[in-house]
Amino acid sequence: MLTKLTLTIEESIIAGAKEYSRKKNKSISRIVSEYLNNLSDNAPVSYSLPAPITDSLVGSFEDPEKDYKTLLEEALAEKYP
Repeated sequence: MLTKLTLTIEESIIAGAKEYSRKKNKSISRIVSEYLNNLSDNAPVSYSLPAPITDSLVGSFEDPEKDYKTLLEEALAEKYP
């Protein structure tokens, strides 16, 4: 069941929302509805976003003797003595 909701929002935010909705080809009502749904406990949680470049790099570098944190600390110490 759809119900009307009245919001009080700054004009500049509304203008930005209208431009965003045009770019995304979605109504502001739909965008707000999706946003509010994502805030609820019932919303499906998805932590995997498509990232083909990043996915292809995963596991391409391994140093069995040092973990990432140690390598990062060494690199930063070298860069900023």
